[in-house]
Amino acid sequence: MTLTSSAAVGYRGKSWQLTDMIHQAPGFHALSDTLTELTEEGHPIVVGTADLKYSNGLVTYQERYPDRFVQFGISEQNMVSAAAGLATTGLQPFVATFASFMSLLTVEQMRTDTAYTNLPVRMIGHHAGFMLGFYGTSHHATEDLAITRSMANMTVLAPADPNQLSALIRETVSIEGPVYIRIARGRDPEVYTKDDASTIKIGKAVVHSIGSDITLIATGTMVHPSKEAVAQLNAQGINAGLIDMHTIKPLDLDAIMTAANASTVIMTVEEHNVIGGLGGAVAEVLADNGSPARLLRHGVQDAYVPVGPPTHLYRHLGLDADGIAAKAANALRAGK
Repeated sequence: MTLTSSAAVGYRGKSWQLTDMIHQAPGFHALSDTLTELTEEGHPIVVGTADLKYSNGLVTYQERYPDRFVQFGISEQNMVSAAAGLATTGLQPFVATFASFMSLLTVEQMRTDTAYTNLPVRMIGHHAGFMLGFYGTSHHATEDLAITRSMANMTVLAPADPNQLSALIRETVSIEGPVYIRIARGRDPEVYTKDDASTIKIGKAVVHSIGSDITLIATGTMVHPSKEAVAQLNAQGINAGLIDMHTIKPLDLDAIMTAANASTVIMTVEEHNVIGGLGGAVAEVLADNGSPARLLRHGVQDAYVPVGPPTHLYRHLGLDADGIAAKAANALRAGK
């Protein structure tokens, strides 16, 4: 009994420590707070997670609305199917787990139970890309955009920061069908103020600028370093621009083609395999419309990401600001 009690006290202490850490993570704070606000406003929100309420911060929603929160345990497939069932009753379920589990373990349930039936289930894949660096390939999500955007009826979102996440979650309330929301680890640097983010609309890219030499089209975690990379390029005398493609599906075709008709090179930047993700989506648009611009897809080059801390992996893969700027400059030099 003494050992059991000590273990329980230790676990409880760890849980409180984790809760305190989550309160300091702006992204997950925004996730839980926005769902709480929507519930308070009268929306029929219900929330679920698969044994990760501390990792995604939804413990704070549970504290406020315990009767609207379901802890499914390590049962991701059941969670998505149950969410579909709840949606048939008029509720709006938001369920969350690691992006690798949401997109790979539950792919059949996402497709058949939510997309095929066109039910309003919001599936949040957090710690996307290789945010869980040390956990290795089983926990890296570099295929989720390719998987989810290929499903009919599915809306696919990848917000760049907490303020944009909050705005996009609010936007999903009016969507009838299923939504996949890809987010990072809750400590994302701010790209937009709350006022800026309030004007964001699903399916409408944020065009920061169009570059006559090169325009970067970035999504999610890559928007912030791409913004820094564009500043570096402009300082070098390269006319560079940036588009934040927070909605992967439906894609903003007009924004892509406007940039393609004005820029020598279009470069997509994503924390995802370049096959099937943002790069693949933009390539399809350019091919369908006979674009004059050259395309460079920058991301994970059809490989499994090594084990390591995310900061080191960004540098290793050229997905930090310096690496993105260097890739863009080299692409322009190669074309001359």
